[in-house]
Amino acid sequence: MSTPPPPSGYDQDVYYAPGWQPAAARTEPLAFAAIPTGLLLGPVGVGVGAAALARIRRNGTRGVGLAWAGIALGLATTLTAIAVTVALLLGGAATRALPADVSAPQDAHARQLVLGNCLADLPDDGPVTTVRVVPCAEPHEAQVVARTDFSADSLWPGQGDVESRVSRVCVPAVLVDDVDPAGIELSVWTPSEESWTEGDRTGLCLAATPVLTEGSLID
Repeated sequence: MSTPPPPSGYDQDVYYAPGWQPAAARTEPLAFAAIPTGLLLGPVGVGVGAAALARIRRNGTRGVGLAWAGIALGLATTLTAIAVTVALLLGGAATRALPADVSAPQDAHARQLVLGNCLADLPDDGPVTTVRVVPCAEPHEAQVVARTDFSADSLWPGQGDVESRVSRVCVPAVLVDDVDPAGIELSVWTPSEESWTEGDRTGLCLAATPVLTEGSLID
């Protein structure tokens, strides 16, 4: 009859008092470090967690759960940072002013429009986001003919006051002398309360012609 081998951690030639247990393996220090590193430094935490797993396998130490938690936190932090960066870049692109006369047709956010921009067509009444901007030498339906900028630190004055102020500059007098104002439709575009909170402080006056036209309506 053979004697079964002693449990792991025991030496069969050593006497152990009743209740004695072998010492638990120590926790890998890198596993502890992976969590704060992953939370604060993102991809660095992923690397620290991976290194901790390798050392745990090699040395028989503990901390697999901590290492994986550090890797998960590192990935989450990295993805969040990427999402924020992309959002900032897209937000900046959506508010970067266009040249007064673009060199080629392009889609743009309404907040990018400046005095002189020509639009392929005038959007319907209501909230406007994306517009098609074209060189003024090409056929187009509308043009930005006046602009009003509110102070960056001013408080929201109310929709009525905003529209009233922009309307003061949206008059036929802004058009060149050889344009018949009777055939021109002037439209006021103003910030909404929501876009105001996002930094929109520009009011525009657009002139639309009854048929597609070429050239500029302003000097």
